[in-house]
Amino acid sequence: MIVYVTNLKKKFGKVQVLNGLSMQVENGEIYGFIGPNGAGKSTTIKILLGILKATEGEAKIFGKDVWRDAVDIHKHLAYVPGDVNLWPNLTGGEVIDLFMRLRGEKNNRKRDEYIEKFQLDPSKKCRTYSKGNRQKVALVAAFASNAKLFILDEPTSGLDPLMERVFQEAVLQVKDEGRSVLLSSHILSEVETLCDKIGIIRHGEIIETGTLNELRHLTRTNLLVATKQPIQLLTELEGVHHIERKGDHTISMQVDSQYLDELMKYISQFGILKLESSPPTLEDLFMRHYETNKGGN
Repeated sequence: MIVYVTNLKKKFGKVQVLNGLSMQVENGEIYGFIGPNGAGKSTTIKILLGILKATEGEAKIFGKDVWRDAVDIHKHLAYVPGDVNLWPNLTGGEVIDLFMRLRGEKNNRKRDEYIEKFQLDPSKKCRTYSKGNRQKVALVAAFASNAKLFILDEPTSGLDPLMERVFQEAVLQVKDEGRSVLLSSHILSEVETLCDKIGIIRHGEIIETGTLNELRHLTRTNLLVATKQPIQLLTELEGVHHIERKGDHTISMQVDSQYLDELMKYISQFGILKLESSPPTLEDLFMRHYETNKGGN
């Protein structure tokens, strides 16, 4: 196990930011860490990085305490924040080389490979870089390293769609090499594409965790149905939501998984002409959780 967190709590004065958070990241796993602003994601990451000390609970990386053993842990860890600040008078290449030397690494082939992939000009001073190019510097420095764990906090902020694809390929590459990734992202499609396991944080604790397929059991299936006769009394059925008529005989809806069989039996009496079913997306799951659990961040 690479990351082990149990019953983590953090208070700032009287404000409880983390409230018994527990999570685990296995070796070679990409773990998606998602939640709204203010849910406690950044605080959790700062504790894992040894920047903040937890009020209660236990947090370990590589079996070592994240606060006491932060220096040792950082030898094998790469971190990319969502807003990278660089030394303005150094070039991008000099910053990348500096980060690599701090880890005692010098893999110029890998560095050059990622500079090319991310289409970064390493000869420019950092003060001339856009936000996206500053992100590229941090991403190149991270992926060119031999880190065993990557902690990525909104890492594609400022990147264009082409570079997002390059980022996703880089993440999958390190996974193939048996390394681990903790990915915090607001881009749910990115998390859905990359992650083996997902943890949803709310009010400072993980409220759902599992693979996407496991979490889909907790949400709804999207249906589009065309029938010979108009479907009657659909709103009276249990487990059917967001009913939208697309025409006299065509309806789109969402159905709780446990009521799917019952619904099919009901609508079959109206003569099914077309039936399209699609699994719920991570966004469906996420939005449903926050629609039904409103109140604070």
